[in-house]
Amino acid sequence: MPRKFFVGGNFKMNGLLADIDRIVDHLNASHLDPNTEVLISPPAIYLLHVRDRVKKGIEVAAQNCYSEKQGAFTGEISPLQIADSGIPWVIIGHSERRTLFGDIDSVVAEKVRAALEEGLNIILCVGETLAQREAGETLKIVEHQLDCVKREIGPWAEVCHRIVIAYEPVWAIGTGKVASAAQAQEVHADTRTWLASHVGKEAAEDTRIIYGGSVSAKNCVELATQPDLDGFLVGGASLKPEFVDIINSHLKK
Repeated sequence: MPRKFFVGGNFKMNGLLADIDRIVDHLNASHLDPNTEVLISPPAIYLLHVRDRVKKGIEVAAQNCYSEKQGAFTGEISPLQIADSGIPWVIIGHSERRTLFGDIDSVVAEKVRAALEEGLNIILCVGETLAQREAGETLKIVEHQLDCVKREIGPWAEVCHRIVIAYEPVWAIGTGKVASAAQAQEVHADTRTWLASHVGKEAAEDTRIIYGGSVSAKNCVELATQPDLDGFLVGGASLKPEFVDIINSHLKK
């Protein structure tokens, strides 16, 4: 079966309640490609509000989680709490978590394991810095990040349908720079090859690999034409009306 196109909107730490309502109401009133899976990820304090306000067919994700079920971990939320709240998805390993908050590869892998144990679906973010790209280490870095997760979670093939991989080059996050279609395709194709070699051919064929990094209505159509690019994780543009155009970009392929 063809992989279903996937578009997620990561609001990051943006928006007050009125802003969140405006974004959600715009999505609710818009025609969205029925063949695209759509997800939005508001700040944690608004998760339940958005869950109850958004129309059927749009899913909701937490932006992060911790690796423990509960305990003295001030400021964190656990996969157990996310699942208990009826939130089916969580983003793990976003470059801002890795670079600003010290989520090293092993920490990301532990969070993935914990989220899977609670039945959550995961957007697993991977990607290289500008220095790593300029050193020709992009594929090596991304494969290492995937290797760390595989060692932690064990039989990936059994849960591959619950993991969406998001390639997000760190140098393109919030900078206005974007990987070219060819650059994105190279990493996506290598990631699929890694999956075939380390997880299984069926998992490689079924796993959705999406792109994130200054995605906009202007560049999404060209990116969406790449054979191994199965959607987008959108940052700033998900706060704007053009998010609908990105969701519907698959219609223009």
